[in-house]
Amino acid sequence: MFLENHKPGTSRRGWIEVICGSMFSGKTEELLRRLKRAKIANQKVQIFKPKIDNRYDEKKVVSHDANTTLSVPVINAEEMLSYINGGEVIGVDEAQFFDKSIIGVCNQLADNGYRVIVAGLDMDFQGKPFGPMPELLACAEYVTKVHAICVTCGNLAHISHRKTESKEQVVVGEMESYEPLCRECYNKI
Repeated sequence: MFLENHKPGTSRRGWIEVICGSMFSGKTEELLRRLKRAKIANQKVQIFKPKIDNRYDEKKVVSHDANTTLSVPVINAEEMLSYINGGEVIGVDEAQFFDKSIIGVCNQLADNGYRVIVAGLDMDFQGKPFGPMPELLACAEYVTKVHAICVTCGNLAHISHRKTESKEQVVVGEMESYEPLCRECYNKI
């Protein structure tokens, strides 16, 4: 499905892959799986995350299954460019927390021959498109939507229902604040 290497002597072509879905759907797990495969293929990998996401660790990207990898936490997308030191594969977790400049940064990296793998929530707690994700989905060569399981009925979940009263779009939280729901169960709330 995804090219993980290129022929020696040919120019390296870059592209963008986006992994999206609700909370608890396995986005970060899939990102880490792809990065691990790239490392197995002897490709140099770098991974970034927004500094705001400090739920599990300040510097590591951590999946809900407790898989981890060291990352570079950045305040904004442009800061990532100052850390790029060659390599072939760039991972970005929790992309919805970046502003729209992440779109230009990802395109610039892909234009320069990098495989860019981005994971993030496609919708916020109200079921509305989240931050830069719609535009990243539009310009990506590959899009994978993963689903959680609805905690109410067991069907595929597509929304991260917030259990707290806050109406702010960005509230960093976990199981105490969010639960995955399917469309039908969410509409009953």
